[in-house]
Amino acid sequence: MGSAEEARAVLQSLFHPHLPLGEGPDEEEEEGEGEEEPLQGEAFAPDVLEEARALELQGIAAAEAGDPEAALESFSRAIQLLPARASPYNNRAQARRLQGDVEGALADLAAALERSAGTGRAGRQALVQRGLIRRLQGDDEAARQDFAQAARLGSPFARRQLLLLNPYAALCNHMLAAALRKLRGPPDAAP
Repeated sequence: MGSAEEARAVLQSLFHPHLPLGEGPDEEEEEGEGEEEPLQGEAFAPDVLEEARALELQGIAAAEAGDPEAALESFSRAIQLLPARASPYNNRAQARRLQGDVEGALADLAAALERSAGTGRAGRQALVQRGLIRRLQGDDEAARQDFAQAARLGSPFARRQLLLLNPYAALCNHMLAAALRKLRGPPDAAP
C-alpha cells in the first residue's frame, strides 16, 4: 500500500470505526437487481405487474403520510393481485413492524423469502428486515446469520451490521483511532 492509500485507510478508520482498516462505506445496492424475478419460470403479465407496483407506491405514500391502515390495505391488494411477487410482502412487513405487529411482519418476511428464493433485491431486503427484527429481539446469532446471507447477496447495510455485531473489529478500530490521536498530540488551543 502506498502512502496515499495508507492515509486514505487511516482516514476511513477514523470516520468509520466499525469497518475494517482500509475499507470505506460501500456504494448503495443496485435498485432494480433481481427485483421482479418470479420463481419457477412464471412471468408476470406487464399490465398486472404495473397495477401491483402502483398499489405498492400508494401503500408507500400512505405510510409516509402517516396512514398505516391505508398502507397495509394497498400492500395487501398488491399481494392479492400477484401473490407470487415478493416485494409487496417486504413492504407490508415493514408497515406491520411499524405498527408493532412483529409476528405478522415475520410471517410476511418468510413469504417474501419463499417467493424470492432468498435471492435478488427482494431476498436481500427480507433478510435485512428479519435480521433487524431478530437483533431487536436480542437474538444476535440469528440476526448475524440473516445479515451474513444478505451481505453475500451484496447488501452493504448487512455488511455494516455484521461489523457492528463483531466486537473485535470495533475494538481494534477504536484502539487504532486512540493511537492516532495520541500520536497527533493534544489539539492546539485557539488564540
